[in-house]
Amino acid sequence: MVVLATKCYVEGDARERALDGMYSLVDNDVGELAVEWTVGVREDGFVQVDVTGEDATVARNVLAETWGEVVAHDEGLVPGETYVGTLESWDSDGFVLDAGEEVRIPAGELGLGVGSPEQVVERFGLVQHLPMEFVYGGNPDDPDADPHRLADAERDRLYDWQRGSGRLNVNSATRGEVRATVNRAGHARDIVTVERLGLLEQSIVCTENTDPPGLLAAIGSYLPAEMRCVV
Repeated sequence: MVVLATKCYVEGDARERALDGMYSLVDNDVGELAVEWTVGVREDGFVQVDVTGEDATVARNVLAETWGEVVAHDEGLVPGETYVGTLESWDSDGFVLDAGEEVRIPAGELGLGVGSPEQVVERFGLVQHLPMEFVYGGNPDDPDADPHRLADAERDRLYDWQRGSGRLNVNSATRGEVRATVNRAGHARDIVTVERLGLLEQSIVCTENTDPPGLLAAIGSYLPAEMRCVV
């Protein structure tokens, strides 16, 4: 079994659609290997994939590399190593990521420029449950442990978003649902693509002539989701 660093937190029909989509995504990743799999959700919302077959080890490694892996509680996080956690909350003190355990990234370790964590969230268009890479500093009860911080690759990704033509980030919807919503609202020509950030977290990449706040206003009524523009 491998626990992926992405969550399924919707219910009802939306949950069924999301898990059906996850099954297809796993098929894309490991469908050519000699394995069988089932997709489920842990009590804490993380997606888990049970893999069996001749190539099971390879398949688990591929899925962990593609999505990030949540380490088992009995293994623990290793100081200095890079992991993926989901953005669960933020306040004046920093970000809180869920990596199977709560990991607090202090405001001074975000590395995303000036401003409070709340301002960073707005500036980079961050939405709840977004998977993010971080470097684990160590047990916070250890006075000699380094603080947790966002990984350099994560910082680079977010700065790249700002250098682009504009983005609108969305949670609580699959990539297919977001694309269908953009089409239904008549804005298919105003976007380049919908980039998958997680199972239910997507980034709408706008064309140069598209105003992300205007796109948000246009599609917001069609999509019950948290949405933020990259500004």
